[in-house]
Amino acid sequence: MLSKDELPFCPVATTVDLIGNKWKLLIMRELLKGTKRFNELHKSIEGISQKVLTENLRKMEEDGIISRKAYAVIPPKVEYSLSELGDSLRPIINSMSDWGTSYIKENLM
Repeated sequence: MLSKDELPFCPVATTVDLIGNKWKLLIMRELLKGTKRFNELHKSIEGISQKVLTENLRKMEEDGIISRKAYAVIPPKVEYSLSELGDSLRPIINSMSDWGTSYIKENLM
């Protein structure tokens, strides 16, 4: 998790820092639907490489946005879900989805 010294002063900049890249938003979109395993996330997010998915999942876990649960089984099983903090971003993601839907209807149809 970022320390207070590392966070931008501006609240919008803080939010952008935590969720403001394409991949993080798409990961969150998938986890809003429920808990997913790595391969489920990889298959559901078109164009993301395994390396980029891993990097973003690690950063989001570090920032407290997602939870990672590893099971002591063979083969290894790991599940990702939104943390309570991550789930608090649901209204933001839903608003972005609503805005995108309106934009598509008004400008591309």
